[in-house]
Amino acid sequence: MKSTISKIITLAVVALFGIVAFNSNSVFADSICDNPGVSAEVKAASGCGSGTSEQLPSVVQNILYVVIGISSIIAVIFIIIGGVNYMTSSGDAGKVKKAKDTILYAVIGLIVCALAFAIVNFAVGTILGQK
Repeated sequence: MKSTISKIITLAVVALFGIVAFNSNSVFADSICDNPGVSAEVKAASGCGSGTSEQLPSVVQNILYVVIGISSIIAVIFIIIGGVNYMTSSGDAGKVKKAKDTILYAVIGLIVCALAFAIVNFAVGTILGQK
């Protein structure tokens, strides 16, 4: 059961990263910026004037947001799994302890995800000099 759940979670994470990697907007922005037939307004709206030094922290921040979001979703799924295991334990002390530990560790993971989100926002804001 655990190996099936871990395989499903791994497959979902890999699929999500594949979708994010292939839907990168920078490819389209670069092709617009290099095209001489595109008007200056369109180039300005697509961010052609900004350098890669400004785009890199934004890309890193977006990747970290995706990772933190996926981790949070996985933590919530484990809270649900722990709750189901707790309800179906039928009073067995070993199963109850295992279910409580699953819920506890998932809640700790969710707290870590929230702190990671705050740390990423602080770090990127400090690097870019934003308030």
